[in-house]
Amino acid sequence: MLKKEYNFIGSQGTVTEVGCRPPSNTCPNSGGQDAINGASWRLLKYDKAGTTFIEVKSNKSIVGKGSAGVIRGIGLRIANGASNVIIQNELNPQYIWGGDAIILADSDMFSLIGRQMIATGYAKAGRVTISNNEFDGNTSWSAACNGDHYWTMLFLGSSDLITLAGNYIHDCSGRAPKIGGASTSNVIVHAVNNYFSSIGTHPPSSSSGHSFDLETGGMALIEGNVFDSVTTTITATSVSAGGRIFNAYSSSDSNTCTAPLGRACAQNSISGSGSWKAYTTSSFLTKFSGKDVYAAVAVDGVKASVKSNAGIGHIGN
Repeated sequence: MLKKEYNFIGSQGTVTEVGCRPPSNTCPNSGGQDAINGASWRLLKYDKAGTTFIEVKSNKSIVGKGSAGVIRGIGLRIANGASNVIIQNELNPQYIWGGDAIILADSDMFSLIGRQMIATGYAKAGRVTISNNEFDGNTSWSAACNGDHYWTMLFLGSSDLITLAGNYIHDCSGRAPKIGGASTSNVIVHAVNNYFSSIGTHPPSSSSGHSFDLETGGMALIEGNVFDSVTTTITATSVSAGGRIFNAYSSSDSNTCTAPLGRACAQNSISGSGSWKAYTTSSFLTKFSGKDVYAAVAVDGVKASVKSNAGIGHIGN
């Protein structure tokens, strides 16, 4: 039970080494993200703890009490066969490769609740539930030079079933989430009853900011979500790059979910956003058969419910 802030910034000292300013950092003067471990032409100073992690073993619960419990300056890694882990309730943000908040690899059965950006590695992450988080993309070090975070969620695992439910995802410019893309990826994401807001809307990235981005080995069932001011809800290249998507586009295809999920799909709500079209690939939905599937609620109350229950301080004491 975390009843205070545990601050690891400075706990392992700082490192000064060569790095680079990649082509992605086009921000004038400062504000973008330089890269650690890049071509050697620029000296970079960063906090060492942010590039390391706390290893979390099996059968653990890490619970923040109210808004007091905070882990700052270091990430958590759940790997090497760890299972049955519950995490409830800032790593070198100016640098690419500055550290991940939560890493899942070679693991199984997790429920993650808090306010961290999340990545699954190339190995199996297993059965993962990411619920009631606030993914707040506001940052002073933006890859798009607009104050919005880019590296939000990355799911690459080799045999993963990920439920993304009840999350508030806002002020991001991309990868919210990115699904698949590795040669070994085999990732199914059930995105249900999330609230996506102000993604890719702040210039200069207002023409390219995106939420869902899929590649080879990535599959997504998208239902009962609210998209509010999202420039690109699903990238145009998601299917051509090998992704498979069913997005409950209209009431006529909602019953496609009945057999595999045991209920009809919930339609999504789109407002002030870019193109939203039907993605009807449904063959992968059979993988939900026999699974304990998240019970979607009608989209009408999703925005208010998510904003009231997602993020730090909303977990019962």
